[in-house]
Amino acid sequence: MSVGSVGSVSDEVGEGRTPEQQSLGTAAARNLATTTKSVPQMREITSRWLLRMLPWVQVEGGTYRVNRRLVHTVGDGRVTFVQTGDRVTVIPAELGELPALRTYGDESVLRELAGRCVQRDIRAGEVIAERGDAADRVFLLAHGRVERIGAGPYGDETDLGVLADGSYFGESALTDPDATWPFTVRAATACTVLVLTRLDVLNLAERADSLRIHLTGVADAPAQATNAYGEAAIDLSAGHVGEALVPHTFVDYEAAPREYELSVAQTVLKVHSRVADLYSQPMNQTEQQLRLTVEALKERQEHELINNREFGLLANCDYAQRVQPHAGAPTPDDLDELLSRRRGSRLFLAHPKAIAAFGRECSRRGLVPGTVEVAGSHVPAWRGVPIFPCSKIPVSQARTTSILCLRTGEGEQGVVGLRQAGLPDEIEPSLSVRFMGIDEQAIISYLVTAYYSAAILVPDALGVLENVEVGRRH
Repeated sequence: MSVGSVGSVSDEVGEGRTPEQQSLGTAAARNLATTTKSVPQMREITSRWLLRMLPWVQVEGGTYRVNRRLVHTVGDGRVTFVQTGDRVTVIPAELGELPALRTYGDESVLRELAGRCVQRDIRAGEVIAERGDAADRVFLLAHGRVERIGAGPYGDETDLGVLADGSYFGESALTDPDATWPFTVRAATACTVLVLTRLDVLNLAERADSLRIHLTGVADAPAQATNAYGEAAIDLSAGHVGEALVPHTFVDYEAAPREYELSVAQTVLKVHSRVADLYSQPMNQTEQQLRLTVEALKERQEHELINNREFGLLANCDYAQRVQPHAGAPTPDDLDELLSRRRGSRLFLAHPKAIAAFGRECSRRGLVPGTVEVAGSHVPAWRGVPIFPCSKIPVSQARTTSILCLRTGEGEQGVVGLRQAGLPDEIEPSLSVRFMGIDEQAIISYLVTAYYSAAILVPDALGVLENVEVGRRH
């Protein structure tokens, strides 16, 4: 055999191998091996602290009624505007949020009042109203943030709080001809306001009898007897001696208390019978499909508890419990103000970016937030109240978000979650998986359902720090 032919035999024997390979390769060996597999993973799963921390109330009949003492409403809502380019107008019906116009319903007159509102653009730092000056106009704040500044007992300035989009100030000017500004109003940022003067309102009232009669009735109406929270007063006597006449009283209730109906999140999971039969080892395909579907349903449930317009916490927080940050970014002062507005605060809820922004503000001041252990996890805390992350809280395009502060539990008149346990085919309280049958294409269907809602028992159970900046650079 020639040298050339020997080389050819060598090439045939060593085909597919490297010249130095002396054993079976891993690629070929893998064909005979059994792989170790993980269960299907899912990036959408979060810690869902709100679902874990809310006390859940069993709701029979699918409806939960919140009975409260009668409250005399004073018109502390927010005004909504329409923006067209750089022009801003107020929605006429929204003028009913002003205390003087709260029960007034003549739409044509409200439209004319809205047309008399004059737009003004105000620079940051500009004084809009000076304490002690005559108050002859009401300001509707369409955009921006203003500071209310009072006078302290020793002549120094005191911070009376911040107002932001949708607020109004100077409302007493519409009914009191001798009204004066009790505080100074200064623009903290560039602002856009609409101005409605008392003179414009009175001129219109001369032609519109309904408006004149309404304003006269508001000015002459006796003040309702209320406590500091706006609730109908309970007459009591204390500190008397002898045979003093003891006052008679009763506790009045709201005639039409709010009712919360359980909301629902549902989906139909479909699994082909061939997949369920042949490909369920070592992991059951149906179980894994259901597990991931339930996880997605719980994520949606927490999202709805935060953002739903009917029962979500952000939309249903009382306007008097909404706080504006003093400097944009969330500071220890802002969280202190949230805590000071309610007793027994159990938790903060914030977007992770807001928690990071708060940490930066603490670092600037040389402060180190504490931590608390909850369910085996260490979470940041402020004043001993844990700050839980929640990615469901939205962050706007302007890089602003909100921080929630909650008191929880029925016994504490706090925030509670609502559900109905004991459903047919239930796998968790208020969450069921029902077999719907197999169709003609051999596809198995399961109905996955979750019922839930949330209720705020009294307004101060929930506070929101709004318009928190999370992208500010120092």
